[in-house]
Amino acid sequence: MTALRLSVARVRRELAGLRSELPDRAIAEDELGALANAADAGILEIDRMRHSLLLVAAALGSVSALAVALAELRRAVDLFGSGAGAGPGAGEGV
Repeated sequence: MTALRLSVARVRRELAGLRSELPDRAIAEDELGALANAADAGILEIDRMRHSLLLVAAALGSVSALAVALAELRRAVDLFGSGAGAGPGAGEGV
């Protein structure tokens, strides 16, 4: 959970620092919010997390300034596995 929270916060912080116009910024911000809310609530739906990651990557993946933060976010989501056994408490301590 901790890795996910920290990586979402990093992407949000770095995205906020970008002054350039990004057409899909709102989509990325919404999905980062969904990931943050899920981590805070402890309700982890792996398929939903992967979907959010895909949308964030599609919206921001071409921004080289965010490459490291996005890779960190992907690793954090990958820590929760493929979806088997997902639910409340899954990935506890991560």
